[in-house]
Amino acid sequence: MADDNRTPVTVIGLGAMGRALAGAFLESGHPTTVWNRSIDKAEELAARGATVANTVEEATAASPVVVVCVLDYAVVHEILGPLSGSLAGRTLVNLSNGTPKQAREAAEWAAGCGADYVDGGIMAVPVMIGRPEALILYSGSAGAFGVHERTLGALGTATYLNTDAGHAALYDLALLAAMYGMFGGFYQAAAMVGSEKVPAAEFAPMVVSWLNAMTAALPAVAAAMDAGAGADDDSNLRMQAVSFANILSASREQGVSTELLEPMQALLNRAVAAQRRGAGTPSLAGMLRTDAGSDG
Repeated sequence: MADDNRTPVTVIGLGAMGRALAGAFLESGHPTTVWNRSIDKAEELAARGATVANTVEEATAASPVVVVCVLDYAVVHEILGPLSGSLAGRTLVNLSNGTPKQAREAAEWAAGCGADYVDGGIMAVPVMIGRPEALILYSGSAGAFGVHERTLGALGTATYLNTDAGHAALYDLALLAAMYGMFGGFYQAAAMVGSEKVPAAEFAPMVVSWLNAMTAALPAVAAAMDAGAGADDDSNLRMQAVSFANILSASREQGVSTELLEPMQALLNRAVAAQRRGAGTPSLAGMLRTDAGSDG
């Protein structure tokens, strides 16, 4: 039931995540207006009390806070571009996935429309939205975030980074990179033991135990990176390069593709060729950078 003391919110985009966002606002008592190009996706939300706008113009006019969650930034501009003259005074919260550059450009566009802009990165799946474990990163207008922090808190744990609109997208994609790297490693491992008919479900608990033990070392690895990644006897690059080559060899022997691992082997080989005597694996992060600030 809507609460008159709660800020009205509009949600544009009703894919699985958009529907979850709108549902969380409704559960928290926010008068919620929704709009989607395929209006049938709004039926369940309408039954729960949402107002279904007939046009995107009507949707944005309905609330001081407009939350957008669509496929990408191109769709954001496609939908909202024609409305640039009617967004003044509103807070635009863009939770669509994109790059830092796209977020900064969107912030400039919104400022030109007279709107406050907050970009966000959703570190959750739809079923988690509305619960504390749903982490949502925000960056952009500090004033707008401060005014609407309670409203955005209806979606999960709202974490504000800073005024650079691109940082939420940067953190979002960096965290996803870590996740995909982890899952990629698990897929490789499961394929390797699966070549000997070992069920993935049987092997998974051992992987979880091992990865939990190794992730505990990440703060120390991060400290080594920030300190310049000096000598590390526990992760000597030459030793690691040899061990990693054995993973590739074993995979090939077991009839498993090495396409996921070959880039890492190439990076290790490049580091060894650079004769970084005594350098440890934390130094690899610097070698990945191509800007002038790279140490590689």
